[in-house]
Amino acid sequence: MKQVTVRGLRLEYRDFPASLAGRPPLLLLHEGLGSVAMWRHFPERLAAATGCRVVVWSRAGYGGSEPHPAPRTPRYMHVEAEEMLPGLIDALGIERPLLVGHSDGGSIALLFAGAFPEVPRGVAVLAPHEFVEPQTLAGIRAARTIWESTDWPARLARYHADPARVFADWNDTWLAPEFAAWNIEDCLDRIRCPVLAIQGEDDEYATMRQIEVIAERVPGAELLKLPACGHSPQRDGEAAVLDALAGFAARL
Repeated sequence: MKQVTVRGLRLEYRDFPASLAGRPPLLLLHEGLGSVAMWRHFPERLAAATGCRVVVWSRAGYGGSEPHPAPRTPRYMHVEAEEMLPGLIDALGIERPLLVGHSDGGSIALLFAGAFPEVPRGVAVLAPHEFVEPQTLAGIRAARTIWESTDWPARLARYHADPARVFADWNDTWLAPEFAAWNIEDCLDRIRCPVLAIQGEDDEYATMRQIEVIAERVPGAELLKLPACGHSPQRDGEAAVLDALAGFAARL
């Protein structure tokens, strides 16, 4: 695993080289409990399917990356989009990336595209969030029960240096009363690059409204709704997702 320093924090990453010239570099942003390792084989298969360079990294506090010293706030995704992600792009010398974000990572990608509309070549989001829904909170409350009653802590420890903090940062923040008003729909109006939004019809953390609002506010946005697919399209509908991302990257 490689390391890069961004805003004083050491972050782990993997870098899969391009096999075709002229394709945009892909930068993968993981979910709220994710990391480099938790993408499993998907980045390598994505590089093969698209011919693009694929960079995947663990945000601060995830996987083997150094944690933020300050406690998490409801603006943690804004911090990632407006401070950490630009720092990573600069540190790795990535130009005009295609951002591919899952769940929290998708929200961060949208925030970045709204804040820096001239930078991304495109944005592809898998099960993103733009606002808090009752279904989201119900899923996160259910996750807490599972965390407290199963071997999930031990399983998550295989992927994170501090799994208890990773889970608490995600679960406690989303369930905090002050997070109920979290909404990033306004950033969608400032996005200027092509957008592809993918969501499973059986997503346990959201309704299809999460990607429909993207189509309403980003001109030309493409939607892909996958049947028999939950909150992780890259796992539940891998073949369809790889095909969609390969076509999207080629069109860019």
